[in-house]
Amino acid sequence: MTTAARIPAPRSAGSRAWRACAGAVLLWALAACTSLPPRTPEAAGATPGRVQVQGAQGALTQEERRQTLRGVAAEGRRELFVHHLRTLTRSGDADLYRGNRTRLLVDGPATFGAMKKAIAQARGRVLLQSYIFEDRGVAAEVADLLLQRAADGVKVAVIYDAVGSITTPVEFFQRLTEGGVAVCEFNPINPVRRPGYWGITHRDHRKLLVVDQDVAFTGGINISRVYGAGSGSWRRSSAPPPDATLDDGWRDTQVELRGPVVPAMARVFEATWREQGCDGALGEPSGQPAAAEPGDRVVKVLASDPRDATNRIYSALLSAIDAAQKEVHLTMAYFAPGSDFVQALCDAAQRGVAVELVLPGRSDSSLALHAGRSYYTQMLQAGVRIHEMDQAVMHAKTAVIDGVFSTVGSSNLDWLSFVTNNELNVIVLGEEFGTEMNTLFKRDRADSREITLEAWGRRGPGSRLMEGVGRLMERWL
Repeated sequence: MTTAARIPAPRSAGSRAWRACAGAVLLWALAACTSLPPRTPEAAGATPGRVQVQGAQGALTQEERRQTLRGVAAEGRRELFVHHLRTLTRSGDADLYRGNRTRLLVDGPATFGAMKKAIAQARGRVLLQSYIFEDRGVAAEVADLLLQRAADGVKVAVIYDAVGSITTPVEFFQRLTEGGVAVCEFNPINPVRRPGYWGITHRDHRKLLVVDQDVAFTGGINISRVYGAGSGSWRRSSAPPPDATLDDGWRDTQVELRGPVVPAMARVFEATWREQGCDGALGEPSGQPAAAEPGDRVVKVLASDPRDATNRIYSALLSAIDAAQKEVHLTMAYFAPGSDFVQALCDAAQRGVAVELVLPGRSDSSLALHAGRSYYTQMLQAGVRIHEMDQAVMHAKTAVIDGVFSTVGSSNLDWLSFVTNNELNVIVLGEEFGTEMNTLFKRDRADSREITLEAWGRRGPGSRLMEGVGRLMERWL
């Protein structure tokens, strides 16, 4: 969820009024939103930057760096790995972290089970950042656990977005504060609430949990009741009717990380805390040095901010697609990326790359859904294969390219993610993690229906009209 059109459903007349007000102001302000840099495929010939690798004890020596990269190449698809590593550096130096362990978490139950276990084991501090933090269901369980750990003496800090959490009662966050949790509202809607920190178009869409130096989580999952059940709960019954509720069983992906990348993830939270002038000390992770390197994964952290000269997530993914040689697999919640990005997908398909997308067939934002569909004819004609998931709300934001470049995070392929939101993704390099990602992609594809060019051409005038409206509104979605 990123836009005013995707603010959670209100629960009262008062919250409806807030929602309407925030949405109107946001849409007005976005009229002058920043444009994305032009696509420059010719940059593929640019001189690569440096590859810098950090481990548990800091920067690696040149020989250690070479050994690390050889180890990733030895997983398989060596030439493709080297090719994408070079591509990754063409927009600047590649800052990588070696020696990590990763675990893909599919849907809410698995994710919240792992996150609550990590919070329960915290010794020094817990840092939680979420666009949406609700007060019901599994979200309330997380809040209770945070209060318990704060009572145990663990330093607990929470950042939530003012727009994303607009329907959550103020009393809920007051209860956390009174219980010893340091709570910070990102860019409050009311400019007098925290003077100096206001920007209705600048939202914090990141999803991040860091526990000590032990473990970090990121992905698409908010602290929300819609994750109380897994997406498989839809498949255990007949297909839901068109007017079925969207309140449960969302399909999403999170990644758990352990190793030297964890302190880097904590620094993302700490930077936001400082920049927002948040009250309260964050404390120390646990008083213990960083854990020894527990795994073989090489990871890059991409934290984007609308104040940056370029969006690092957009640039890295677009460059990887332009460099793709075998396959591009995208699973995306909100797909309205603009003509340059769509053309990159079409160009890849036309040069023989197998480009496949799993997109929502049901969404909490009708306009975003139709904006993405407005590109279907162009992509299908170019050879891009498109699949829509109907039996659950697709909310994941993942990509795997050539089986060696994988990303999981909070960023959608839409204009708000690109030009107005703080977002957080991680890139994991290597064939082993890429294989896990492709296995998950194939499962999602099997749970979706393919859109063919012939069938798409038979859609009705109502759908075509909505696509036109969605395209017109694309920069506000």
